[in-house]
Amino acid sequence: MDVRGDFLVIGSGIAGLRAALTLAESGDVVVLTKADPGESNTGYAQGGIAAALGPDDSPALHARDTIAAGDGLCDPEAVDVLVSEGPKYVVELLSWGVQFDRETDGAPALAREAAHSVRRVLHAHDATGREIARLLWSRVSVNPRIRVLQDTAATGLVVANGSCAGARCLRGGLEAGTIAAARTLVATGGAGQVFRETTNPSVATGDGITMAADAGARVADLEFIQFHPTVMSVPGQPRFLLSEALRGEGARLVNDAGERFMERYEPAGDLASRDLVSRAIVREMERTHAPVSLTLAHLDPVFVHQRFPTIAQACARAGLDLAADRIPVSPAAHYVMGGVETDLEGRTSIHGLFAAGEVACTGVHGANRLASNSLLEGLVFGARAADAMTAPVRAARLRESDVVVRATDARRPPSIDLPAADDVRALMWRNCGLLREHHGMQAALTRLEAWRALVAAAPASRLADAEFRRVRSIVSVGVLVARAALRREESRGGHFRSDFPNRDDIKWRKHIADRLTT
Repeated sequence: MDVRGDFLVIGSGIAGLRAALTLAESGDVVVLTKADPGESNTGYAQGGIAAALGPDDSPALHARDTIAAGDGLCDPEAVDVLVSEGPKYVVELLSWGVQFDRETDGAPALAREAAHSVRRVLHAHDATGREIARLLWSRVSVNPRIRVLQDTAATGLVVANGSCAGARCLRGGLEAGTIAAARTLVATGGAGQVFRETTNPSVATGDGITMAADAGARVADLEFIQFHPTVMSVPGQPRFLLSEALRGEGARLVNDAGERFMERYEPAGDLASRDLVSRAIVREMERTHAPVSLTLAHLDPVFVHQRFPTIAQACARAGLDLAADRIPVSPAAHYVMGGVETDLEGRTSIHGLFAAGEVACTGVHGANRLASNSLLEGLVFGARAADAMTAPVRAARLRESDVVVRATDARRPPSIDLPAADDVRALMWRNCGLLREHHGMQAALTRLEAWRALVAAAPASRLADAEFRRVRSIVSVGVLVARAALRREESRGGHFRSDFPNRDDIKWRKHIADRLTT
């Protein structure tokens, strides 16, 4: 299967679909999605999309909140783009017919989430990402210039003479081929599946980061992983995200004795930023040797069930009533702040290769993403990348970063077995998760690098095996995360080291990019 298009979009979340709609105005677009289109992080986004549309809000205030959450590492220019252009693109969604919740006067209902100073989060009950994805797919699916190839996995980028010329792919697990395109956008989403405990769907294995890094593109800030604090933790039940919007509407975190405890750790209490709440939960569990829970029992039960129907159903499947019972929670990997390094138009360090959405690192989130800025990022930077892809190619204007270049080891690895994906994920959760220290990370990196060498030495025919591809991505991203986390000897945002527990602006208020060479 060989296909040619003017533009190739790898991924079918908000960034990729929004980009495809703009690209179709200038040429033929091929969109690859390795699974069902609904299985993206966009579809799993519950809380909402943040935009300064309220009467008491402004882009400047939104920027202030974003930068505060980013713990000293946000790129101010990227933040300015996000908050100033965000309202335009959200209004565009409204004009296209997105079904956000409304007030009685017809205005979009605005919710408040942790670390936001005002209500600015538009939502569709507690399934906002699903609604936005529905709308974008309704427009993509009828566009004659967009061809969607489902059940088609990109297995590597085609780079010739320093420029990206498309991607190799595998359709239906059997039919190999190449998608040739003058411009390629990687919009593959996140990498939560690198960790055993995660809110992400099974497809979020970091494929885009792996392919771009293997092709020689710069990646940055991969030590900064956001662990969502409130993920349902019921034995025998799957982990399920309990949206930040719950606390925005008044839900409380309590310990096993029913006592509120967040104020003991953070002045902002239950509405502190995600990194702070996650670590406070862990500290409280260590202090009490008991679980913690989220409770909405003090709120109107009718309101709770109407406002959060998806979450209420998930709780009911676990035998719990969201409006009445304490819901056991603990942190889980949720979002990657780092990724393929780009400029503000989505250009990467490889000509012709662009990235947007969670897979990309623009610097907009710094060390910790502000709640509900993820859908906004995909919307804004997906559109901006598409605009740049239709313009003449020029070099990326990447921000100043220390760049670490490390050659890959192509030698045959020692006699070890290829791990199961769950073994890698357990190692990453244990040694490179919410709380980190040198010895554990170094031990993990040693094993990960041996596994990566084993994967690299495997014959190309192994790519037909979906489990092999999954292990390849998880191991590769694991190596990059562990390397970055070992290098940064401080604690900041989503990166916390027990052996370096303080933030160090003198040495570490900077971004560091990795680039692999062969």
